[in-house]
Amino acid sequence: MPVTVTIPTALRQYAGGHASITLPAGSAGQILATLREQYPQLGKQLYNDQGALRSFVNVYVGDEDIRHLQGVETPVADGETVSIIPAIAGGVLDGAR
Repeated sequence: MPVTVTIPTALRQYAGGHASITLPAGSAGQILATLREQYPQLGKQLYNDQGALRSFVNVYVGDEDIRHLQGVETPVADGETVSIIPAIAGGVLDGAR
């Protein structure tokens, strides 16, 4: 059973318009590398010029941020969901209600 990678709306244009993509299980890093190979334009949105995940890109395995697990070495089991969630700035300034 493959892993499902969910692609946020803002990045779907770089992933052939797909809302989700199925890939073989492995580590989070292996899954992201495969995604990057298949969709190079998406890879440019996820990774900086040094090959590291951009600081505003959050990757979750299930409900857990990989930064709080084993990073890109986090194992992803068959049937699991990997979510790519870009951080979005925003909020309300104090008194601006």
